[in-house]
Amino acid sequence: MSSPTIRWAGPRALLIELDSLPEVLALHSQLLQDPPAGQVDVLAAARTVMAVFDSPASALAARDGIALVDTSGSHGPAADHEPVRIEVVYDGEDLADVAAHTGLSTEGVVAAHTGQLWTAAFGGFAPGFAYLVGENEVLNVPRRSTPRTAVPAGSVAIAGNFSAVYPRSSPGGWQLIGRTVARMWDLDREHPALVRPGQRVRYVAVRELVEISGNSAKTPQSGPAAAGPALEVITPGPQSLIQDLGRAGYRDLGVPAAGAADTASARQANRLAGNPPGDAVVENLLGGLAVRAGGELTAALSGAPAPATIDGPHGTRQAPMYGPFALHDGETLRLDQPSAGLRTYLAVRGGIDVPAVLGSRSTDLMSGIGPAPLAAGTVLPVGAADRGRIVGAPEPSTLPADVAAGRADRPVVLRITPGPREDWFTPESRATLTGQTWTVTAESNRIGVRLDISDGGTALQRARTEELPSEGVVAGSLQVPPSGLPVLFLADHPVTGGYPVIAAVIPEDLPAAAQLPPGTPLRFIAVDPETLRPLPSPPSL
Repeated sequence: MSSPTIRWAGPRALLIELDSLPEVLALHSQLLQDPPAGQVDVLAAARTVMAVFDSPASALAARDGIALVDTSGSHGPAADHEPVRIEVVYDGEDLADVAAHTGLSTEGVVAAHTGQLWTAAFGGFAPGFAYLVGENEVLNVPRRSTPRTAVPAGSVAIAGNFSAVYPRSSPGGWQLIGRTVARMWDLDREHPALVRPGQRVRYVAVRELVEISGNSAKTPQSGPAAAGPALEVITPGPQSLIQDLGRAGYRDLGVPAAGAADTASARQANRLAGNPPGDAVVENLLGGLAVRAGGELTAALSGAPAPATIDGPHGTRQAPMYGPFALHDGETLRLDQPSAGLRTYLAVRGGIDVPAVLGSRSTDLMSGIGPAPLAAGTVLPVGAADRGRIVGAPEPSTLPADVAAGRADRPVVLRITPGPREDWFTPESRATLTGQTWTVTAESNRIGVRLDISDGGTALQRARTEELPSEGVVAGSLQVPPSGLPVLFLADHPVTGGYPVIAAVIPEDLPAAAQLPPGTPLRFIAVDPETLRPLPSPPSL
């Protein structure tokens, strides 16, 4: 048994690279059964295991122990006795191309796909998306050279030595060979994922599919009325979402953590309103939100500073930022566009009391889990206040000074640690990452901040050009697609990615990253993942 290669993936996560899939499954199983102190999540992939911890100290303490784990034995998850049966109509758009790749006829492809048992090695990409490995490599084919922007839900696909079913419509580059109506993800089931790591699958060819009634994409909606205190949405603005601190522990099922994009501001809003830090709040993008109070409420605003007005039976007054205020029954709170930043957070004493999904009330735009984005007429119940907590005194903003200033002539600075695949880039590009100014683009969202080069800048160049098997990524990862323009992953990022990660923004700076409007100039400074102290600047090349 050779020692695994362990790489930092941000200061709180380790990416452990192994020689084979059986070793991956063995280590993954060991970390699940006997987790190191501080481990909060673990995710297996094709050649790697990602372990996420609650602090840099926990990650550092676990690193030496993980290197000594025995992965030579059969420690993988036990297979179920009965395989999951998935009926497939084999009429996929890429069936003929797969036949050409493999040298088989289309009938031969179908026979090869149905003639072997498939085992779910790991999850990822999307909730319910399981990477299935077969008993042979007859159907080992490359991904499409140009990914599709939308793959229909239920598409049966292959890529490399894996097969999978797309649980919902999403972009994808796998080869499509058929379709099924099997519900790969259904929140109404005790176990939402139809296929979980370790389970076996048998594909069965059929001539037609029988649709089962129901809605596998159903997510809880806010009710039309509330018996107790509530907020009624009059207008939601460009985007308003319910968020808390997210859902951890479901990466293996392809479920992102989600949660507030700017966790520092969400925590501050709850603190000011007298709530625990994990209570649900409203995350508003670029103002335009108007809500009416049903009952006597205490509220607080944080994050991007937005002019706020309260009007109603008692007249009109201004609502403060970064301090608690009363919102009387029937009064309407209106937010204008913020003067700096992007996202403003509204907390109400007692918290927004919508149903939790997988332990969180967060809206996940990537996977469609959680409450729907707020719309006019939505009524949000307010929970009972914790009598043991008091409202907070006014505080300064949590936004860093360079973000709050919103100056186009002065770059915002974010700290980064080396990424697990920094060696996939040329020395010149590694120096370029921190040596030039980048610009935030208008294509940014809660999934990621997309960057472009400023005048005179250069895109990043890879030293290695082969395809990278999908592997775990964390919030803050700077993933670099073929364009050479980094994408900084935020709260709704996919749990796995197939492009190399050159660096990771430290968790402490992610709230600032989530507040950067399009056009913001941005620079990175490298710090040590163990101490967060600045590293020496690379020499000029």
